[in-house]
Amino acid sequence: MLVYVLWGSTYLGIRIAVESLPPLASAALRFAAAGAVLAAVLRLRRGPGALRVDRRQLGSAALVGVLLLAGGNGLVVLAESGPPGVAVPSGVAALLVAIVPLLVVLLRTVTGDRPRGWTFGGVTLGFLGLVLLVLPSGGADSVPLAGALTVVAAATCWSIGSFVSGRLRMPADPFVATVYEMFAGAAALAVLALARDELRGFSPAEVSTRSWAALAYLMVAGSLVAFTAYVWLLHHAPISLVATYAYVNPAVAVALGALLVAEPVTAQVLLGGAVIVAGVALVVSTERPRRPAGEAAAGAAGEPARR
Repeated sequence: MLVYVLWGSTYLGIRIAVESLPPLASAALRFAAAGAVLAAVLRLRRGPGALRVDRRQLGSAALVGVLLLAGGNGLVVLAESGPPGVAVPSGVAALLVAIVPLLVVLLRTVTGDRPRGWTFGGVTLGFLGLVLLVLPSGGADSVPLAGALTVVAAATCWSIGSFVSGRLRMPADPFVATVYEMFAGAAALAVLALARDELRGFSPAEVSTRSWAALAYLMVAGSLVAFTAYVWLLHHAPISLVATYAYVNPAVAVALGALLVAEPVTAQVLLGGAVIVAGVALVVSTERPRRPAGEAAAGAAGEPARR
């Protein structure tokens, strides 16, 4: 539920943060700060050896962190930055990211897994709901093509990172894995920000209060809480079930738009949202583990062991 609800709000948070903050540099700061806080908490609670991992585990966590945070999140941040007519609206970005479950099922199929027929049915139903939401109802389509393709690339990176995390030798503790993923993602984002020369002429004094507040919210709600919960789910639940968060995020984004900035909720939005929720319910009911609580959820879904 944390992943479903909080991440739906982060698209709006990103949009506000990049109003006056450099996009990739602010994303790097967000994950570096969140990773440092989580690392400090783990060390204080568990002692000096809390973050100890071997090289293979470190490399795996770094790869997943780069895919999820630099590729997945960083490209969304880029797509939402820029002037009107170039930037992708936050709600549209959330809608486009909803292709993640479809991509995950495709990855499972390509690698020899055979998701259940009802899983394909739920993904297809969710995709139809997505189409209903974004289908033009009249007038010109204002979604920038380049920005939309950037978000699709972000969703692809996120899908691959989520998928391979269950097939690599990751740190056994999901919280430790989160720390190294955040640090790796932050480092990659910082390198990309420097390559784009984002900090030239940047002055912290020129950043608006609302952008700083949005960045703080992203650090706490989006990174420390929601991302940590997502990594925990990757360790304990079927990937096709975890990926359904991408269907709920658009509904949250639409609701926040209606409540906070008075965006109209049309019959088309209500219909598309209802179909998406139906798709989520179908996938969740199909992929729910059936073993006793003490056994691994991944095995219950017919997926390979995660560690």
